[in-house]
Amino acid sequence: MARALDLVGERWALLVVRELLLGPKRFTDLRGGLPHVSADVLAQRIRELEQAGVIRRATLPPPAASRVYELTEWGRELEPVVLALGRWGSRAQLPATGADLGTDAVVIALRTLFDPLRAGSAAVTVELRLGDQAFAARVADGQLAIERGQAPGAQATVSADPPALAAALWHGAGPDGVPFPAAGVRIEGDPAAAELFLSLFPPPEPALT
Repeated sequence: MARALDLVGERWALLVVRELLLGPKRFTDLRGGLPHVSADVLAQRIRELEQAGVIRRATLPPPAASRVYELTEWGRELEPVVLALGRWGSRAQLPATGADLGTDAVVIALRTLFDPLRAGSAAVTVELRLGDQAFAARVADGQLAIERGQAPGAQATVSADPPALAAALWHGAGPDGVPFPAAGVRIEGDPAAAELFLSLFPPPEPALT
């Protein structure tokens, strides 16, 4: 544990890893997902994670040809650690209002709080449009898969800004666990499929205090 914390235990380090779980990002994209960290601190954490072999620099293929940061194979092994830590932290008392979560943070939160028992044998495909980004979300056999990109043939489309979706899911759910319709969240296509999908991410039982 001490060795691991030496490598990724500094403030913001694991959040940089979280921001890269869904794919490579430019420095400016990382800053957009972590608005409360200064550019100098972010650059320092990136250098430390590079030196530790957790992330590396890469260049996207043409026509983009942008310089980006991505997780190494060893860095990707942190994914279950990040999800487990997020799941553990989500049992702390939630604030009265939603946090200012970025797009990738909301997607990772969905993966963190997905309830396979509630999903059961349900099979549903939804396209999530979070701000200006699209994600294909598929539930089948009690498992959730989310990847960046459109979802051809999706039964429904859910559009929202990330904070609006987070607020609706984790700060406005009714007793039946389905918080929709909700302000700032638009559903197109099959509303039953969308509401089924959105009911699969309940807030966890709070830890005893």
